[in-house]
Amino acid sequence: MTIFSRIIAGELPSYKVAEDDKFYAFLDINPIAWGHTLVVPKQEVDYFFDIDDRQIGEMMIFAKKVAEAIKSAIPCQKVGMAVLGLEVPHAHIHLVPLKTEGDMDFKHKVKDPSPEKMKEVCEKIAAAFNKG
Repeated sequence: MTIFSRIIAGELPSYKVAEDDKFYAFLDINPIAWGHTLVVPKQEVDYFFDIDDRQIGEMMIFAKKVAEAIKSAIPCQKVGMAVLGLEVPHAHIHLVPLKTEGDMDFKHKVKDPSPEKMKEVCEKIAAAFNKG
């Protein structure tokens, strides 16, 4: 069971911004920008491109709704998307609010993201998601 499966199951805490019957979205605890969110399928699949075609389409639609909520809640020009998948063996999409293309640099992290600020950002995105 991956760390993401344990988060989805409620065994580990997360800053959940959105969920439906197939997907779960939560703030990255090592964000590269405020609002950096992970979208994961509830079904544990290691490699993003091993997800079947129908579900990958559904995942992109869910991610699009989450990205719209991020853009509504966090001042940014666009929301960038990346699929890396080397750090956790559970397929996931990174959604990152962008002001410049340089904001998508995974070597740069938000310095000391406090639980209070993470909760505030989470609540803003979740409210925007639930409004949409």
